[in-house]
Amino acid sequence: MNNKRQMLIDTALTLFYAKGINSTGINEILKVSGIAKNTLYNHFNSKEELIIAALEQRHTLFVEWIKETLEGATTNKEIVIKLFTGLEEWFTGSNPELGDFRGCFFINSSAEFSEKKDSIPLFCLYHKQNIRDLIEEYMPTKDPLLLDAICLMKEGATTAAYVSNDMTATKKCIYILNKFLDGQS
Repeated sequence: MNNKRQMLIDTALTLFYAKGINSTGINEILKVSGIAKNTLYNHFNSKEELIIAALEQRHTLFVEWIKETLEGATTNKEIVIKLFTGLEEWFTGSNPELGDFRGCFFINSSAEFSEKKDSIPLFCLYHKQNIRDLIEEYMPTKDPLLLDAICLMKEGATTAAYVSNDMTATKKCIYILNKFLDGQS
């Protein structure tokens, strides 16, 4: 990939995640990246294309993180523990791989666009479904109800950690989900 294109994506992702998409203008991205406007438009026809490229990059990073986090789990309890422990590390700044925690980039991005059929909210929906599918793929015992609970609680824990600064949300999720799994035995 072209270095300047990658620098634009990196800069846009950092600024979009820190400040929001609609609060970040193209001129700010150009200023921070040190790249000329003509170069930007040689790589992206619009701000929307740059946003999608930033979402794609964050998606790829998050997918790899999920795979690494869930690797080696041999029970659904281990899936729960690995996932929510990994999330807690991200929330508390112990995971440099995902960067500083500012909530879910995909929830934040989708919330900025009212038309859910636009490319940005649709990409965010794709991301959420892809993460759900990955979690299911790693579950040794397939259980649709447990999968729903894990995904809903993952979103809730992320929101609680960011909005309410509740860094115990992940531990609560582990406790509740393990109680659910113990009740199935």
